[in-house]
Amino acid sequence: MSQLLRIENLAAGYSEARVLSRVSFTLEEGRSLALLGRNGAGKTTLLNTIIGVTTHHSGTIHLLNRDISRMRAEHRAPLGIGWVPQERNIFRSLTVEENLTASARPGQWNVERIYRMFPRLQERRRNLGSQLSGGEQQMLALGRALMLNPKLLLLDEPLEGLAPIIVDELLSALRGIVVDEGMSAIIVEQKARKVLPLTDDVIVLERGGIIYADSSATLLASPDTLDAHLSL
Repeated sequence: MSQLLRIENLAAGYSEARVLSRVSFTLEEGRSLALLGRNGAGKTTLLNTIIGVTTHHSGTIHLLNRDISRMRAEHRAPLGIGWVPQERNIFRSLTVEENLTASARPGQWNVERIYRMFPRLQERRRNLGSQLSGGEQQMLALGRALMLNPKLLLLDEPLEGLAPIIVDELLSALRGIVVDEGMSAIIVEQKARKVLPLTDDVIVLERGGIIYADSSATLLASPDTLDAHLSL
């Protein structure tokens, strides 16, 4: 496998405030990473830094051996980054289908394939984003990110605030994308025991630094360690 993402001694935050410090890890193509930690540990900031919407203080970010550390955010997505933020950020005034096609790029993921994965989106393809439930909006946010045909998928708490039946549907979709198809992904999630079975590796952040790194299977098999780091 070739290296997809390499982060070295990264320090970043918002304006002069540093949230992340000395963060280093690598992600190979075809592998997935669970990014865990208590609230305020810096998980969202790390994803935001990868996409380029924070203040970069020091260190480097390489995507496919290209240094993107100081590249503007709008220039990063075309390099192969798909992002599903906590806020979902769908276009509320556009229809489901318009949301999916607005920024689509050629590749294996197309509208028909998104509809096969989420049939309820096809049923609501003419509905505006504002007319969707929270779960449907999350499906649409994921579908829109996939329509970019990314090399790296970033998901920030994709299961937050959703009904159990929707959580199960999204987990099934993520299992197909990440486990079965081997799309590289970094998944931030509070429900650690739901995301660890989907990912290859895990890192835990605390106060903006990495305090634990191992395989997801190892952490899942060690509930005491999991509880100690996350207070679950």
